[in-house]
Amino acid sequence: MALYGFDAFSPAQIAEKIEQVGVSKARLPLLQMVLLGMLAGAFISLGALYFVLVVSDDTLGFAASRVLGGVVFSLGLLLVVVAGAELFTGNNLLMMAWADGRISSYALLRNWLVVCAANFAGAAGMALLVWLSGHPAMNDGRVAVLVVTLAGAKCAAPLAALFWKGVLCNILVCMAVWMAMAGRSVTDKFIAVVFPISAFVAAGFEHSIANMYLIPLAMLLQDSVPPALVSPALGVTGLLRNLAAVIAGNILGGSVLVALVYHLIYRRGLPPPAE
Repeated sequence: MALYGFDAFSPAQIAEKIEQVGVSKARLPLLQMVLLGMLAGAFISLGALYFVLVVSDDTLGFAASRVLGGVVFSLGLLLVVVAGAELFTGNNLLMMAWADGRISSYALLRNWLVVCAANFAGAAGMALLVWLSGHPAMNDGRVAVLVVTLAGAKCAAPLAALFWKGVLCNILVCMAVWMAMAGRSVTDKFIAVVFPISAFVAAGFEHSIANMYLIPLAMLLQDSVPPALVSPALGVTGLLRNLAAVIAGNILGGSVLVALVYHLIYRRGLPPPAE
C-alpha cells in the first residue's frame, strides 16, 4: 500500500485493511478465538478497574473526573489493539467483509457469538479475581461503593436509554479501532484510541463488555456496602436486561453506522482485496 500523509494509511486503505482483517478474524480456529476473546474481556476489565479507581477520588471536579477516568479506561482498548485480542464491539467491523460478500452470515454470527461469550468469561473472571484480591476496599471502601452504585444504575436504567447509549458508545469504539488501523506505530495507535474512548466514557455511554465486568463485580460486593446503596435491580436479571439492550445498541452503532457506512463510501462496487 502507498504511504499517505504523515506515514499513515488513507481512509480508503483503512477500509481495505479492515475488510482483510475481518476475513482473517472470521476464519480463526475456535480455540484461538475463545482464548483471544477471554483476553479482550480481561483487558477491558482492567480499563474499567482503572476508571473506577480514578472516579472514586472525591477531590476531582466532575469534568476532570470523567475525562481523566475516560483516558485511563483507554488502557483496555490499547491492550486489545497492541497486544492482540478479540473484542466483540470492535469485531462489529466484520460487517464490512460481510457486506462485500467475503464472509458468510454464518461466519459473521459465529464470530460475534463466540467472541461475545468469551469476552463475558474473561470479564467475569477478572471480576472474581479483583474481588478476591480485596482491591475494592481501596480509598476507604469508596471503590466498592462506586462499583455497586454504578452497576445498580446500569441495571435500573430505561431500556431505550441503554440502547441509544450503546449505539453512541460503539460508534466511538469502532472509530477508535478504525483510526488505529491508520497508524504504523504503538504511538500512532495510542493517539488514535485515547480520544474516542475517553469521550464515550466521559459521556457515560454504555459498553457491553465493560458492563460484563462491573455488574458481576458489584454483585460480589453488594454485601460489603451499606444496604441502602444497593439497587433492587442489581442481580442476574438486571445484568441480562442491561446486556440485551446495550449489545443491540453496540451492534447498530458499530456494524451499521460505522462499518456499513464506510463500506458504501469506500468499498461498494470495488473488487475484493487480494488474499
